[in-house]
This record gives sequence, structure tokens and C-alpha cells, in this order.
Amino acid sequence: MNTPVNILKIAKQVVDVEQSALNKLHDQIGDEFVQAIELLLACKGHVIVIGMGKSGHIGNKISATLASTGTPAFSVHPGEASHGDLGMITKNDMTICVSNSGETEEVLNIIPIIKRMGIQTIAITGNPKSTMAEIADVHLSIAVGEEACPLGLAPTTSTTTTLVLGDALAVTLLKLRGFTEEDFARSHPAGSLGKRLLLNIDDLMRKGEDVPKVELGTNIQEALFEITQKRLGMTAIVDSNNTVKGIFTDGDLRRAFDEEIDLKTTLIEQAATLNPVTIESNQLAVSAAQLMEKHNVHGLLVVDKNNQLVGALNIHDLLKAGVV
Repeated sequence: MNTPVNILKIAKQVVDVEQSALNKLHDQIGDEFVQAIELLLACKGHVIVIGMGKSGHIGNKISATLASTGTPAFSVHPGEASHGDLGMITKNDMTICVSNSGETEEVLNIIPIIKRMGIQTIAITGNPKSTMAEIADVHLSIAVGEEACPLGLAPTTSTTTTLVLGDALAVTLLKLRGFTEEDFARSHPAGSLGKRLLLNIDDLMRKGEDVPKVELGTNIQEALFEITQKRLGMTAIVDSNNTVKGIFTDGDLRRAFDEEIDLKTTLIEQAATLNPVTIESNQLAVSAAQLMEKHNVHGLLVVDKNNQLVGALNIHDLLKAGVV
């Protein structure tokens, strides 16, 4: 019956069956897994993941995870491999063949050819006595008691355990290779982590004529024209050598109004923030965001090692770039 209780019961049964299979997978990871890792670490080329049907879909995910965590990898469809794509595999590569039954014809047809090339193979199957398991150099078992599908037909539990085993391989390799956040960012430059770890302030800051600045001795009214024109809500105050002496922001302007300062006669340095927080252009953009948060400001002047003004940026620049 389509009652809420029955619906939840079915769903939880699926989770229970797959959770039980993962517990079994945990217990059967042993010496063969170590051998597989040693082969993968020794591989001087790419890891080629081959699978058919649902195993192929899981194989695609495994190869993608390997590639993004420091192990060069890609997938090859076994049907296409027999019609030319075997040329993508070189003698420096190795293969991971995925099949729950271990008897998938399309995969078995190409393993002898791969082995003749001297390429080593890891087989991931649910049958340790299968043809694929016996001819592979290393076999990893994903044998499960039952599929979550009540008909025992649709790959469910078997695909879950294969996926988890693939993650175990990738993460183990990641740790053994000393793969870092910076390494991950280099392969994900468009992602948020990549932007946080790869973008420098120099990539985002306003430069040249776009940087608002006035010299010491400028009155506040003249400085306001510069702030309005450059639209950063602030202006740098520099000396004749372009060395940063202060910053004048919207907040300073509000305080000037509160104190009823004469904007035409008051010099900018008399109402500005002197010795402001600055940052060098060779630092990561995320460092600018952290500095803004620490000092509760929305903009920063960018300087070189001699404290000379080279740029400026505000929180909107960081937001637009996806750094924060």
C-alpha cells in the first residue's frame, strides 16, 4: 500500500541492505587492496577504468575522482575500445576493469589484448571465481549478500560498494602521494577552492588610472571628486613619491559631516585614517578577504614592499571573483 509508513519502510530497507554490504566491504579490504595501491603508485602513465553499463557509469566516477586527486585517469568504453579506442592505452598505463559478475563479455574481449601489451590489470568484481578475477593481476572483491532491488536484478548494492571501493583507492593514493589543497585547486581552477587558493590579489585589484588616490595637502572636497569618479568608496592618500600615508573612506566622510568639518578648507589628512591597513599584491586574494574581516573594513590599498601604492580592491571585487 502507498502509505507513508510503507514508503519509509521500503526506503529504509534499501539503506539497511546497502549499509550491511558496506560493512562487509570494510571487513574484506585486505592484502589485495595493498597490492592494488602498490600497482597504482608504480604506474607511470594513466589509469584506465573500463566498465559496461552501470559498472561503466561507476567507472566514470572512479576515474574522475582519481584524476582530481592526483592520479591521472580516464575511462574507456569497452565497446568503443574494440573499435579503435584501445589506441588510447599505452604501455605505461594500467587498467581497472569493473564488472559485478566478472563475466562481462565486452570487457573480457579486450583484457587479453591489454595483457599482451604488458599492461597490468586490477579487476573489481563481485565474484572472486569469475573469469575476470582469475586473469587479472589483482582482484578486489565487492561481493555483497544481496542487491537492494527486491527483484535482485537492478545493480544497486553492488554499484554502491564499487563506488565506495573506488573512493577508498583514490583517497589512499591521495594521502600516500602527499596531495595537498593547493594540488586539488590546480585541477579545479573554476571551483571555489581553486579561486581561494590560486587567485592572487594582483589578479583582481584595480590598477593604474582606476586606483583612487590624492596627494597630501588635497582638501576633502577635491578628494570626494576622486572617490566619486573611481567608485570604490575610498581614496588613497600618498606623498610625492606615491608612498601610502593614509586612506579616506565613506566612513571618514560621515565622521567629517558629524563634526561639521568644512570640506573646502580641511586637508584630507586631517580627517583621514593614517597608517591604514594595506596588503601586498603577491598575496592570495583570500588573504585580502581575511584581512578585511579582521579589521572590519570593506576595502584595502595594495602596496609593494616599499609601501608604494600599486592598486586597490574592495569586498565587491572579491565577491565577484567568487573568493568569498
